[in-house]
Amino acid sequence: MYQVLLLHFMLSGGETAEMPGMYAPGEYDLAGFAVGAVERGCMLPLLEKISAGDLVIGVSSSGVHSNGFSLVRKVLEKSSLELSSPAPVGCGNGTFGEVLLTPTKIYSKTLLPVLKSGHVKAYAHITGGGLLENIPRVLPPSLGVTLDALCWKMPGIFSWLQKEGGLSEEEMCRTFNCGIGAVLVVEKTQAQDVLKEIQAVEDAWVIGEVTPHQTGSESVEVKNVTAALHRIEAQPQQYMSPAACDGETPAVQGGVRVAVLISGTGKNFFTTH
Repeated sequence: MYQVLLLHFMLSGGETAEMPGMYAPGEYDLAGFAVGAVERGCMLPLLEKISAGDLVIGVSSSGVHSNGFSLVRKVLEKSSLELSSPAPVGCGNGTFGEVLLTPTKIYSKTLLPVLKSGHVKAYAHITGGGLLENIPRVLPPSLGVTLDALCWKMPGIFSWLQKEGGLSEEEMCRTFNCGIGAVLVVEKTQAQDVLKEIQAVEDAWVIGEVTPHQTGSESVEVKNVTAALHRIEAQPQQYMSPAACDGETPAVQGGVRVAVLISGTGKNFFTTH
């Protein structure tokens, strides 16, 4: 209801959502949908204008958002945590349940000026299906994207889910947004200007580029997912600058001091940081 009020919508209809085990007696859920109008000439994606070499800008999510909770519940059942337990280290403040229920970001107000600028060729909202299934919906069949997970800041909750559930990289990228709630495709020469405009209101990064796509292969490749998840555990605030995806020298935010302590004989050692 908060999001409805935020966008000045009127909730005039809806449905009864049946999800066994979710609602206790006396509890209710509001569900609805929105219908919008747009001028035909302003519709995205501009499939005929998208080409290999275009850059992909990712806008941060606030967490899990509202998709993937069937898998979240399975992981939670296997773990020792309760929804009322304190959130795991690196996952935020409050209880674990509060972290999971962090409100979904609504991007319409913050991104509408950029979308109206004429510089955006495609826009994908990363919902059910994650990065792997949502981005292809706004691309022509002959093109795909290559993303680098080290180029954005991934919330700690995703590292916990992957580790606790033993989830594969593909499961993570096909189920969750992995820290990216929206994706924009822009011309390489205009990417930095668009990025600066978005960064004035949202956390955003250049996270990859458009590439040729071969029929029969995945149209979205996400590199370094495991490395990005492990980095969250080691240094939650560390991530590569957007320049790393732009062909420039990568810059790592936040230094890490490492001490190597030698013990025993031979090659036995361990590190602390």
